[in-house]
Amino acid sequence: MFNLPNALASLRIILAPLMFWIILNPNYFTENGFHITWNYYFASLLFVLASATDFFDGYIAREWNQSTMLGAILDPLADKMLTLAAFLGLMMIGEASAWAIYIIIVRELFITGIRIVAVSEGLEVKASWAGKVKTVVQMIAIGFLLMHWPFASELLWFAVFLTIYSGLEYLAGFKVAIMKEAHK
Repeated sequence: MFNLPNALASLRIILAPLMFWIILNPNYFTENGFHITWNYYFASLLFVLASATDFFDGYIAREWNQSTMLGAILDPLADKMLTLAAFLGLMMIGEASAWAIYIIIVRELFITGIRIVAVSEGLEVKASWAGKVKTVVQMIAIGFLLMHWPFASELLWFAVFLTIYSGLEYLAGFKVAIMKEAHK
């Protein structure tokens, strides 16, 4: 039950609050002789490492046939913890729009609720291509925001658009799954 993909998801769960702390505590670095940009680098490095575990845990689980029920729970939980830690931290330090973060959080909670209903009804609603693109764009936006790069805010709002779109697409897939189940 506890295998390499689940260990990678667990590592992501551990890295998320550490990255959150780094984002919120830039004074720790400046008071210890580091330039403020090192705070950005450390937070970004943790985010990139944690994001890489997202790719590898899924790849290994599929390729080595190591998918487990624990992994089905840990992977999306770890993903949400990582992105929300980054988005909330960035919002709290004034680097991300509160409205953008609110929309992303509401969508994630709503779709998570729909997934729970789908599982309880025995329905399978797979993540769409738009959902995967949304995740990648959110991660890129987080990287740009963490590094204070140009167009970070615009990229965040593009991620919000994809977040809404993929949520609507997921709802449509859920509706189709319900209709198929009703016709059995």
